Amino acid sequence: MNRVLLTALPSLLVLGALAACATAEPSSAPTAGTTTSAVAKTTTTAPAGPPPVPEPAADGQCPYLASSVVQEANGQLVRKVRLSADPSRPACFFYANATDVQLSVWVFEGEPATAEAVVDRAAPVADSSPASAPAGWAGGSLTTDTGAVYAVAKGGRAVVVTSNQKQTIKARRIAETVVGNLGL
Repeated sequence: MNRVLLTALPSLLVLGALAACATAEPSSAPTAGTTTSAVAKTTTTAPAGPPPVPEPAADGQCPYLASSVVQEANGQLVRKVRLSADPSRPACFFYANATDVQLSVWVFEGEPATAEAVVDRAAPVADSSPASAPAGWAGGSLTTDTGAVYAVAKGGRAVVVTSNQKQTIKARRIAETVVGNLGL
């Protein structure tokens, strides 16, 4: 009988230890007849809004708008051109003298909602006249204390033109030229 106890005792101890562990933690493996489900946690974030307005960073030539076109449309000599830091498609700033920007052009490309936010910030819908040129583009034009703004979007693209002249037609002509030059 001692021999049976000596042989069975270690097996009983192991079985008891396993039983104790099983009651402390539930099994992670599904057993027959049980169903498991996974819950996925999703988070949503609100759109970040339009990106910051570009600032002039370096002297250069605008890759999509000639200074001569700006001079003709805006009616002032272009003394220098500065570009924003965006390497893919910089915003262009055309100066009438050493310190005063006479005209700026910003071409934005991204999500359609962000493009619309760029336009709405430049020419708020509530305060501006509707703008629909070039064909298929929509936005606003606005005369400000310092000049005029013409801003339009189409899909994920926006073109914003500001001028120190009070006539929005000048900014509109520049926007049409930029869209044509870039094949947008």
